[in-house]
Amino acid sequence: MRHRTPCAHAHLNELVVAVQHFGPCVDIADAWGTRLAAVLDAGGRLLASGNGGSAAQAQHLTAELVGRYRDDRPPYSAICLSAETSSLTAIANDYPPEELFARQVEAHGRPGDVLVLMSTSGSSRNIVAAAERGRACGLTVWALTGPRPNPLADAADEALCVDATFTATVQELHLVALHIVCAALDKELGAIPDTATTGTLA
Repeated sequence: MRHRTPCAHAHLNELVVAVQHFGPCVDIADAWGTRLAAVLDAGGRLLASGNGGSAAQAQHLTAELVGRYRDDRPPYSAICLSAETSSLTAIANDYPPEELFARQVEAHGRPGDVLVLMSTSGSSRNIVAAAERGRACGLTVWALTGPRPNPLADAADEALCVDATFTATVQELHLVALHIVCAALDKELGAIPDTATTGTLA
């Protein structure tokens, strides 16, 4: 079925409806941030990837970890695989399309590292292949997708699946989830107090 693209207030209404079902995703993202803090603080690494808009969000996540989310703290090792342009073009030139991210996962990932993969459809073949390679290499694989069922959610160790009809809505809530991950990580590391519930604009 082909859906009409929501515009103006209809776009916002789609987001409002999806937010009403987003509670379980909030709990997953918060738990991920707490667990990720332990991995990174022990010297582990986060790898992240996606296609298109999800690639931009993967880069957003790694920037928050290498830089900072809000309050100052030490930098942590995080690599956005979809931003490695020379590697991407070399792999695309020499290997099948499914290897685009999977080969980088095998190169950079170590057992115990975390691999975060984003696909609004959950069916991007290069992302699913990266999940499968990550698990084979001993990484913990977390997926952010649209509605279940989808191949990426099945291939990952854990999945945060946004129940929304439109790609834009899924992407918008993926960004919310990533910010919740970052806040939980900072809280676990002591960069923000346990009681922090409100913020101010910088």
